[in-house]
Amino acid sequence: MTQPELSIELTGLGMKNPVILAAGILGTTGASLKRIAGSGVGAVITKSIGTIPEKGHPNPSLVALECGLLNAMGLPNPSYKEFNDELATAKEGDVPVIVSIFGSHPDEFSEIIEGLEGADAFELNLSCPHSQQYGAAVGTDPVLVEKITKAAKTTASVPIWVKLTPNVTDIVTIGEAASRGGADAVVAINTIRSMAIDIHSGYPILGNLYGGLSGAAIRPVAVKCVYDLYRALDIPVIGVGGVSKWEDAVEMMMAGASAVQIGSAIYDNFTIFSEISEALFTFLKSRDLNLGDIIGIAHKKVKQ
Repeated sequence: MTQPELSIELTGLGMKNPVILAAGILGTTGASLKRIAGSGVGAVITKSIGTIPEKGHPNPSLVALECGLLNAMGLPNPSYKEFNDELATAKEGDVPVIVSIFGSHPDEFSEIIEGLEGADAFELNLSCPHSQQYGAAVGTDPVLVEKITKAAKTTASVPIWVKLTPNVTDIVTIGEAASRGGADAVVAINTIRSMAIDIHSGYPILGNLYGGLSGAAIRPVAVKCVYDLYRALDIPVIGVGGVSKWEDAVEMMMAGASAVQIGSAIYDNFTIFSEISEALFTFLKSRDLNLGDIIGIAHKKVKQ
């Protein structure tokens, strides 16, 4: 029986395992990213960074539900001009640091990329569901997605990942636009547009009225999106959405994910990265498999 190898090379980045910290979770400061880097993660992704400082939406901005988390943070960030020191600190964690960035126009993405030093890759946030001029506001238009991706790819000397929104009729159309623009990988999915109302007062709970749902409730949606994108694209698909245990990671990979990101689940468990990677190793070893043997296997099963 061979020993399975968890280390991977994803869009040219070497990672000790395929478990990644998702964007928006403990990613505003370099110290928090450095801390997570030592918890068994393969790579970390920052909070989304824009061209100007943003305070975000008014509180309440986070609601815990039985099925997951509902948030409307509003992309708070210090701007790229104030983020280089944080990025330098994050790099001390000795894992790849992917910087999530957002904008409303291709030139804004290029400006941010040019102004940041040391990123190992950039993840284009074209999918935040609760910002009026950013995220899904531009990520639902395949023409604009292609233009933004092309601008970022032309500007950057490092890989470009494009994070897709599930709040569209056909996510494959958006994924194909990102691929045409030169994306090195796509990330699926961001949160699903949702809302919660206080039945005692009748008021919407979130300060922004609506937000994005994450957690276990959206995992089946994410699995379907990963499956469809893997079938349609020739670039890697990175799965995210509701992964909280090793079985979830395996399911996502069987749908076609080359790696998985974890977000909401770390609120309850800071050791989740090492727990999932260790359990994944055990799963593969017990079946005498490697990572490559399970990625996309669901497609092969369907064809038989």
